[in-house]
Parts: sequence; C-alpha cells; structure tokens
Amino acid sequence: MNMRALGIILAGGNNHRMRELSHKRAIAAMPVAGSYRSIDFALSNMSNSHISKVAVLTQYNARSLNEHLSSSKWWDFGRKQGGLFVFTPTITPNNSFWYQGTADAIYQNLDFLKKSHEPYVVIASGDGIYKLDYNKVLEYHIAKRADVTIVCKDMPVSEDVTRFGVLKLNDDGRVEEFEEKPMVSSYRTVSTGIYVIRRRQLIEMIERCAMEDRHDFVKDILIRYKNLKRIYGYKIDTYWNNISTVESYYQTNMDFLKPEVRDYFFHQYPSIQSKIDDLPPAKYNPGSQVKNSLVASGCIINGQVENSILFKKVYVGNNCVIKNSIILNDVYLGDNTHIENCIVESRDTIRANSCYCGENAIKVVVEKNERYSL
Repeated sequence: MNMRALGIILAGGNNHRMRELSHKRAIAAMPVAGSYRSIDFALSNMSNSHISKVAVLTQYNARSLNEHLSSSKWWDFGRKQGGLFVFTPTITPNNSFWYQGTADAIYQNLDFLKKSHEPYVVIASGDGIYKLDYNKVLEYHIAKRADVTIVCKDMPVSEDVTRFGVLKLNDDGRVEEFEEKPMVSSYRTVSTGIYVIRRRQLIEMIERCAMEDRHDFVKDILIRYKNLKRIYGYKIDTYWNNISTVESYYQTNMDFLKPEVRDYFFHQYPSIQSKIDDLPPAKYNPGSQVKNSLVASGCIINGQVENSILFKKVYVGNNCVIKNSIILNDVYLGDNTHIENCIVESRDTIRANSCYCGENAIKVVVEKNERYSL
C-alpha cells in the first residue's frame, strides 16, 4: 500500500451547457454507460492507484451524488486508514458562502489537507471518463521536479477544443502557454483537469489565493503561476472524455456501444467499480428487437431499440421505436412512441403515441410528470 498521495475529487460542478440534465443532479452523478455514474471513473482510478484517502467536494444538487457515495465499500477504500470523505459547503461563523470556485472549495476544506500527512495530492474532477494509474503521473512529477503536473491529451483536429483549458508544452514537457476556454486556439493539447501537486505547496498556494480573494484553481493558480512555478504536462493517449456538455455526454455514452471501449473499461484490468443495485436482469418480451444497444438491469422491453443506451428500470411499450438515444433511469415509454436522437430525462412518463426527434442537435426530453417523488 503506498500512501504517498491523497485524492481530491471536485464534484461540485454544474453548468448551463448540460441544459436541463443538470437541473436535478450534480454532473458527477450523471449516469454513464448503462449502470455507472460519472464519478465512478475517478473513484475507481483512485482506488486502483492505491490512493486510500479521498475527499469528494460536492455542492450543487448533491443529493443523488451523496446517496451514491453513502458507502465507500463499492470502490474498496481503506477501512483502517484513509477512507472516503464527502464534504459539502458548511456554514460557519465567518463564512456563509457556497464554494465560490474550485480553489475556494479546497480552501474551505483546508483542514483536511493540513491534518493529512501524505506528501502529494491528486486532484481530479468528477466528470472525466477515463482510466489512469495516478502513480505514473506522480513518478513523472517527481522526476521532473515539478511544482504542479497537469494531465493532458492531444485532441484530434476535428474536436472543438475551446471548451477546455488549452496548453502548449515545450520539448521538456513544461507548460509554456495555458489558456482557459479560448475563443480560438492554435494548439491541440487540452488539460483533462487532473493535477498532481505537493500537499504543502497546494496549502500555500490556496491560502495565498484566498488572501487575495481569488477563487479559481485554473485561472488563479495554474495560469497566474505558470512562469513562477514549474508546471509540467503529462500526456495520455488512452480514452478520455468529459461529460460537461449535452453533446459530449451523448458522445461519451455512444462510445460505449463500441465493443473496444466497453472492453477497455470493464474487462481489462483494472476495471471500473460502481454501487450495485439489486435489480432483475433486463426482460425482452416476444416481439422486441434490440440491436447494438446497452440495456441495464430492471428494464422491460416490448418494442424496437437500436444504437441506444437504456439505464436501469426503463419500460418500453409495444411498437415503440427508439434509435440513437439515451433513456435515463425509471422512464416509462407508452405504446407506439418514437424517439430518435434524444436524451430522455429520468423518471419521465412519455405518453403513448408521442414522437420526439432531435433534428440537427441532440434533443433533451423532459416531461415534468414524475410519477413519484425524488
């Protein structure tokens, strides 16, 4: 067991680019690939890297996320030492704010860092879908004598990089340029939002940040300090995506319809863990047709499903046609419903004979008719 690093997962995030999907849950709790949630990937990476002490900083709509994290056993975090800690913003005599940004979230939980003894901290966000041994990043970080190491990835030319932090590295791997969500960029290397930093260095930078009333880890630490501190980039070339926009959420899920992506995440060592629900296996009634789809447990299928992902407990009525869509958990689809290029929000009831098709963009379907609370 190496106790060289502790983990922090930033899962407070919410943004308007998720449209209606983030109205009722934190992005880190978004369901991915049938029976997982986004944060399972960062948690499993921490556990698989033998980081046994992990703090998850949550804030926005955190109920379903907190419920998901109610036991650390699913990811096998340390029982004796370490463990899984979930921190939500706490009102104290001298602070009544929500977290005002990523650096502020860490600042409000600085005590956790000060009372720990691990020399390094791995910071990850809860919306990344990837596998990574953080120890390799740590070794690189130490070898380069870096102050901060940012895990980054070269994006294909087709990818719009303007929603990311974009970096330029020199030949030694040191960060020369760093722009956060640039309007236009000539570089293809993006930050994955995963960092390694010495614990004492982090405490010092965060305290200084707070003193100057700055709150953002990227803008106020990484970008401000890039010429003063040794900031390095560690490049990965394996699968990585984040789900912070409706389009990337849709795309990431659709990637799991590719056998090689599923194989990489779920069958190759080490695998991704999640909280297990006791549900019966999916039931395919006579007359149902399913092609190239992921169907989670608890589903009952009567109609036709193609190139789609159905999360837990979805009911598909007679003569339904579902294509290129994501149906979130507990959705009831009435008979003769046609759904194409859509994401249907969880716990919706779609009335019989409805038709929803996303034309040029993915359509998010929210019928505000929840059949039961929560």
